[in-house]
Amino acid sequence: MNVRSDIRQAGDPAPVKRGRGRPLVDDKRRRILDAALQTFAAKGYHGTAVPEVADAAGVGTGTLYRYFAHKEALVNEVYRDAKQRLKVALLDDLATPDVDELASAEAWFNELWRRLAAFARAEPDAFRFLEMQDHVEYLDAKSRELELSVLAPLWLAGKRLRDRVSGPPVDVAIALLWGAFVGLVKANRLGYLPLDDKKLAQAGAAAWRLITPDAPRTSNKSSRTALKSKGSTTSRTKKSPKTPMHSKG
Repeated sequence: MNVRSDIRQAGDPAPVKRGRGRPLVDDKRRRILDAALQTFAAKGYHGTAVPEVADAAGVGTGTLYRYFAHKEALVNEVYRDAKQRLKVALLDDLATPDVDELASAEAWFNELWRRLAAFARAEPDAFRFLEMQDHVEYLDAKSRELELSVLAPLWLAGKRLRDRVSGPPVDVAIALLWGAFVGLVKANRLGYLPLDDKKLAQAGAAAWRLITPDAPRTSNKSSRTALKSKGSTTSRTKKSPKTPMHSKG
Protein backbone atom coordinates (compact mmCIF):
# COMPACT_ATOMS: atom_id res chain seq x y z
CA MET A 1 0.00 0.00 0.00
CA ASN A 2 1.34 3.41 -0.94
CA VAL A 3 1.44 6.05 1.73
CA ARG A 4 2.52 9.65 1.56
CA SER A 5 6.09 10.13 2.72
CA ASP A 6 5.13 13.02 4.99
CA ILE A 7 2.74 10.92 7.09
CA ARG A 8 4.38 9.37 10.14
CA GLN A 9 3.65 5.77 11.01
CA ALA A 10 2.68 4.69 14.50
CA GLY A 11 5.70 4.63 16.77
CA ASP A 12 7.83 6.86 14.53
CA PRO A 13 9.71 9.63 16.36
CA ALA A 14 8.28 13.11 16.06
CA PRO A 15 10.04 15.27 13.47
CA VAL A 16 12.65 17.63 14.82
CA LYS A 17 11.52 21.23 14.72
CA ARG A 18 14.11 23.73 13.66
CA GLY A 19 14.26 27.49 13.53
CA ARG A 20 15.35 29.58 10.59
CA GLY A 21 19.01 28.84 9.93
CA ARG A 22 19.06 25.82 12.25
CA PRO A 23 20.42 22.72 10.46
CA LEU A 24 18.31 19.56 10.61
CA VAL A 25 20.00 16.88 12.69
CA ASP A 26 18.75 13.77 14.44
CA ASP A 27 16.81 14.27 17.64
CA LYS A 28 19.43 13.02 20.10
CA ARG A 29 22.20 15.12 18.57
CA ARG A 30 19.87 18.12 18.56
CA ARG A 31 19.09 17.60 22.25
CA ILE A 32 22.79 17.50 23.07
CA LEU A 33 23.51 20.68 21.10
CA ASP A 34 20.61 22.55 22.70
CA ALA A 35 21.53 21.38 26.20
CA ALA A 36 25.18 22.31 25.63
CA LEU A 37 24.20 25.76 24.39
CA GLN A 38 22.11 26.43 27.50
CA THR A 39 24.81 25.12 29.83
CA PHE A 40 27.69 26.94 28.14
CA ALA A 41 25.64 30.15 28.08
CA ALA A 42 24.95 29.88 31.81
CA LYS A 43 28.33 28.63 33.06
CA GLY A 44 30.84 29.35 30.31
CA TYR A 45 33.11 26.84 28.61
CA HIS A 46 35.47 26.30 31.53
CA GLY A 47 32.66 26.13 34.07
CA THR A 48 30.84 23.36 32.20
CA ALA A 49 31.56 19.65 32.60
CA VAL A 50 30.58 17.20 29.88
CA PRO A 51 28.46 15.04 32.25
CA GLU A 52 26.39 18.15 33.05
CA VAL A 53 25.56 18.54 29.37
CA ALA A 54 24.69 14.85 29.07
CA ASP A 55 22.37 15.08 32.08
CA ALA A 56 20.67 18.18 30.69
CA ALA A 57 20.19 16.44 27.33
CA GLY A 58 18.81 13.30 28.96
CA VAL A 59 21.52 11.03 27.55
CA GLY A 60 24.42 9.12 29.03
CA THR A 61 27.90 10.60 28.97
CA GLY A 62 29.05 7.71 26.79
CA THR A 63 26.29 8.48 24.31
CA LEU A 64 27.40 12.10 24.14
CA TYR A 65 30.95 11.01 23.36
CA ARG A 66 29.67 8.88 20.49
CA TYR A 67 28.47 12.11 18.88
CA PHE A 68 31.30 14.40 19.99
CA ALA A 69 34.79 13.05 20.60
CA HIS A 70 35.66 15.59 23.30
CA LYS A 71 34.49 18.81 24.93
CA GLU A 72 36.28 21.03 22.42
CA ALA A 73 34.57 19.27 19.51
CA LEU A 74 31.22 19.79 21.25
CA VAL A 75 31.71 23.49 21.92
CA ASN A 76 32.82 24.10 18.33
CA GLU A 77 29.66 22.43 17.04
CA VAL A 78 27.59 24.54 19.42
CA TYR A 79 29.42 27.66 18.30
CA ARG A 80 28.89 26.95 14.60
CA ASP A 81 25.26 26.02 15.15
CA ALA A 82 24.54 29.31 16.94
CA LYS A 83 26.75 31.42 14.67
CA GLN A 84 25.04 30.10 11.55
CA ARG A 85 21.66 31.13 12.95
CA LEU A 86 23.03 34.58 13.74
CA LYS A 87 24.42 34.84 10.20
CA VAL A 88 21.05 34.01 8.67
CA ALA A 89 19.23 36.40 11.01
CA LEU A 90 21.57 39.29 10.21
CA LEU A 91 22.52 38.86 6.58
CA ASP A 92 19.84 36.82 4.80
CA ASP A 93 18.39 39.03 2.01
CA LEU A 94 20.02 42.13 3.51
CA ALA A 95 20.53 44.70 0.77
CA THR A 96 23.98 46.18 0.14
CA PRO A 97 24.15 49.71 1.59
CA ASP A 98 24.45 52.62 -0.82
CA VAL A 99 27.10 54.67 0.95
CA ASP A 100 26.81 57.44 -1.64
CA GLU A 101 23.42 58.22 -0.14
CA LEU A 102 23.93 58.53 3.60
CA ALA A 103 20.22 58.24 4.31
CA SER A 104 20.29 54.83 2.62
CA ALA A 105 23.41 53.82 4.54
CA GLU A 106 21.80 54.87 7.82
CA ALA A 107 18.65 52.93 6.96
CA TRP A 108 20.79 49.85 6.25
CA PHE A 109 22.47 50.25 9.63
CA ASN A 110 19.11 50.64 11.38
CA GLU A 111 17.86 47.44 9.75
CA LEU A 112 21.00 45.58 10.82
CA TRP A 113 20.58 46.88 14.38
CA ARG A 114 16.91 45.82 14.38
CA ARG A 115 17.81 42.33 13.16
CA LEU A 116 20.44 41.95 15.87
CA ALA A 117 17.86 42.95 18.48
CA ALA A 118 15.35 40.47 17.05
CA PHE A 119 17.92 37.67 17.28
CA ALA A 120 18.82 38.55 20.88
CA ARG A 121 15.12 38.46 21.78
CA ALA A 122 14.34 35.24 19.94
CA GLU A 123 17.47 33.32 20.96
CA PRO A 124 18.74 34.63 24.31
CA ASP A 125 20.88 31.57 25.05
CA ALA A 126 22.56 31.70 21.64
CA PHE A 127 23.20 35.43 21.96
CA ARG A 128 24.58 35.10 25.48
CA PHE A 129 26.88 32.27 24.41
CA LEU A 130 28.13 34.18 21.36
CA GLU A 131 28.73 37.36 23.35
CA MET A 132 31.25 35.61 25.60
CA GLN A 133 34.81 36.73 25.03
CA ASP A 134 36.65 33.46 25.68
CA HIS A 135 35.93 31.70 22.37
CA VAL A 136 39.33 32.29 20.80
CA GLU A 137 41.27 29.61 22.61
CA TYR A 138 39.10 26.71 21.48
CA LEU A 139 37.76 27.75 18.06
CA ASP A 140 38.96 25.48 15.28
CA ALA A 141 39.62 26.51 11.68
CA LYS A 142 36.06 25.73 10.56
CA SER A 143 34.57 27.88 13.32
CA ARG A 144 36.93 30.76 12.56
CA GLU A 145 36.01 30.57 8.89
CA LEU A 146 32.32 30.87 9.76
CA GLU A 147 33.03 33.78 12.09
CA LEU A 148 34.86 35.59 9.29
CA SER A 149 31.97 34.94 6.90
CA VAL A 150 29.73 36.92 9.25
CA LEU A 151 32.20 39.74 9.83
CA ALA A 152 33.47 40.14 6.26
CA PRO A 153 30.37 41.74 4.67
CA LEU A 154 29.98 44.04 7.67
CA TRP A 155 33.64 45.04 7.51
CA LEU A 156 33.43 45.71 3.77
CA ALA A 157 30.31 47.83 4.22
CA GLY A 158 32.07 49.73 7.00
CA LYS A 159 35.14 50.27 4.81
CA ARG A 160 33.02 51.72 2.01
CA LEU A 161 31.23 53.95 4.50
CA ARG A 162 34.53 55.07 6.01
CA ASP A 163 35.74 56.08 2.55
CA ARG A 164 32.66 58.31 2.35
CA VAL A 165 32.56 59.89 5.82
CA SER A 166 35.09 60.27 8.61
CA GLY A 167 34.92 58.32 11.84
CA PRO A 168 36.75 55.66 13.85
CA PRO A 169 38.56 52.87 11.97
CA VAL A 170 36.30 50.05 10.85
CA ASP A 171 37.62 47.50 13.35
CA VAL A 172 37.24 50.02 16.17
CA ALA A 173 33.71 50.90 15.01
CA ILE A 174 32.65 47.23 14.93
CA ALA A 175 34.08 46.66 18.42
CA LEU A 176 32.30 49.75 19.75
CA LEU A 177 28.96 48.76 18.23
CA TRP A 178 29.14 45.15 19.40
CA GLY A 179 30.22 46.21 22.89
CA ALA A 180 27.43 48.77 23.12
CA PHE A 181 24.78 46.28 22.04
CA VAL A 182 26.05 43.56 24.37
CA GLY A 183 25.99 46.09 27.21
CA LEU A 184 22.35 46.92 26.49
CA VAL A 185 21.33 43.27 26.43
CA LYS A 186 23.26 42.51 29.61
CA ALA A 187 21.70 45.46 31.44
CA ASN A 188 18.30 44.22 30.34
CA ARG A 189 19.08 40.66 31.42
CA LEU A 190 20.13 41.87 34.87
CA GLY A 191 16.96 43.94 35.21
CA TYR A 192 18.64 47.35 35.09
CA LEU A 193 17.24 48.47 31.75
CA PRO A 194 13.93 47.30 30.29
CA LEU A 195 14.38 47.43 26.52
CA ASP A 196 11.46 48.15 24.22
CA ASP A 197 11.50 49.06 20.54
CA LYS A 198 11.71 52.78 21.28
CA LYS A 199 14.78 52.49 23.49
CA LEU A 200 16.46 50.13 21.05
CA ALA A 201 15.83 52.59 18.21
CA GLN A 202 17.24 55.43 20.32
CA ALA A 203 20.32 53.35 21.10
CA GLY A 204 20.72 52.52 17.41
CA ALA A 205 20.53 56.20 16.47
CA ALA A 206 23.19 57.01 19.07
CA ALA A 207 25.38 54.18 17.76
CA TRP A 208 25.10 55.51 14.21
CA ARG A 209 26.18 58.97 15.38
CA LEU A 210 29.10 57.37 17.20
CA ILE A 211 30.53 55.81 14.04
CA THR A 212 29.62 58.71 11.69
CA PRO A 213 30.21 61.81 13.83
CA ASP A 214 30.55 64.18 10.85
CA ALA A 215 27.68 62.85 8.72
CA PRO A 216 24.57 65.01 8.20
CA ARG A 217 21.73 63.86 10.40
CA THR A 218 18.58 62.38 8.86
CA SER A 219 15.26 61.62 10.49
CA ASN A 220 14.26 58.02 11.13
CA LYS A 221 11.41 58.50 8.67
CA SER A 222 13.70 59.58 5.85
CA SER A 223 16.14 56.73 6.50
CA ARG A 224 13.31 54.19 6.41
CA THR A 225 12.09 55.68 3.14
CA ALA A 226 15.60 55.44 1.70
CA LEU A 227 15.87 51.78 2.64
CA LYS A 228 12.56 50.91 0.98
CA SER A 229 13.50 52.83 -2.16
CA LYS A 230 16.59 50.63 -2.52
CA GLY A 231 14.49 47.48 -2.66
CA SER A 232 15.35 46.27 0.82
CA THR A 233 13.59 43.20 2.11
CA THR A 234 12.68 44.90 5.37
CA SER A 235 8.99 44.28 4.79
CA ARG A 236 9.68 40.56 4.37
CA THR A 237 11.71 40.31 7.56
CA LYS A 238 9.74 39.41 10.64
CA LYS A 239 9.32 42.42 12.86
CA SER A 240 10.44 42.18 16.45
CA PRO A 241 7.60 42.48 18.96
CA LYS A 242 6.93 45.86 20.52
CA THR A 243 7.56 44.49 23.98
CA PRO A 244 10.51 44.70 26.36
CA MET A 245 13.40 42.43 25.52
CA HIS A 246 13.52 39.39 27.74
CA SER A 247 16.65 37.30 28.03
CA LYS A 248 17.10 34.24 30.16
CA GLY A 249 19.04 34.88 33.31
